[in-house]
Amino acid sequence: MKVDLSTYNNSWYKPGSVIKRFCWYLVNEIIFKTGFFPFYALKIFLLKLFGAKVGRGIFIKPCVNIKYPWLLQLENNIWIGEKVWIDNLALLTIGNNVCISQGAFLFCGNHDFSKPAFDLTVKPIVLEEGVWIGAGAMVCGGVICRSHSVLSAASFAASDLEAYTIYRGNPAEKIKERIIT
Repeated sequence: MKVDLSTYNNSWYKPGSVIKRFCWYLVNEIIFKTGFFPFYALKIFLLKLFGAKVGRGIFIKPCVNIKYPWLLQLENNIWIGEKVWIDNLALLTIGNNVCISQGAFLFCGNHDFSKPAFDLTVKPIVLEEGVWIGAGAMVCGGVICRSHSVLSAASFAASDLEAYTIYRGNPAEKIKERIIT
């Protein structure tokens, strides 16, 4: 079956002006995605400058890729590990006391495989208070990780995670209750 790619049209998606996206691209490449600038205060300043809503106690380690800071809301006391990829084509909200471990991937965009041209789809992600996203784990658009849920290392969440529950696997499945003492 031949697919007519001329039907692929993402003109509805306007994440910011070309100039704004280009300026952020440069900042992201030079300051965030490199291992040479671990200065948290500079990173926070730049995120705010580009429209992110940022609380206190934010630690963003080296080599972090952030797609659009103007679609990012960070509460307080958040740790974002090395090589995290925040592909926030829609709003990404991160609550208080959240840990996103090394190499985690949060992606708000996908493609509709039921359409011949794989049309773009975007959905927000919410990480509520106390959530821990394990190293190398992936969270899809439209997912809400409820309060104090855990997505273990290398797991894949395509649906909501219940509060105080630990998930593992691909697709992520409940493995046990999270008890905080």
